Amino acid sequence: MDEKIRKAIFQRMDQEPFGRKFGITLVDLKEGYARVEMRFTSDMENMFGMAHGGAVFSLMDAAFEAASNSHGTIAVALSMSIQYLASPPKGSLMNAEAREINKTKRTAAYEIRAADESGNLLASCQAMVYRLEKPLPFLEH
Repeated sequence: MDEKIRKAIFQRMDQEPFGRKFGITLVDLKEGYARVEMRFTSDMENMFGMAHGGAVFSLMDAAFEAASNSHGTIAVALSMSIQYLASPPKGSLMNAEAREINKTKRTAAYEIRAADESGNLLASCQAMVYRLEKPLPFLEH
C-alpha cells in the first residue's frame, strides 16, 4: 500500500469528530483491509445495559470507511447489512475488521466482523461501496 495514503488515512481517522466521540481508533490498515478498536463504555449501553447496536455499527462502519478508501480514491457506502450476534462484556475493548472481497472499477464488496477482546464474534456485516474516480481530497494537501 502507498505509504502516503496510509499515513493520510491514519491522520484523518484520528481527527474525525464522530470517531473521536466514540473513541474509535484505527490500528491497522492495508490495501482493502482495516482494523479499528473501541472501548465499550457505559454511555454506549442500550436500555438493557448491553452494547447499543448503533455503537457496534459505528465501529464496523469506521473499519469499512478506512478499508474502502485505502486505494486512495473516494469510496462511498451504498449498503451495509449487519447481523448482531452477541453483546460484549462491559468495559471490553471491541474491534472490527473489514476485508475487501471483490473490487471492480465502480464498486467493491466487503466482509466486516466485530469481536470483543477475547475473540468472541459480536456482529457480522456485508457491505458495498461505490468507487469514484477522484483522489481522496486530503491527499492533495
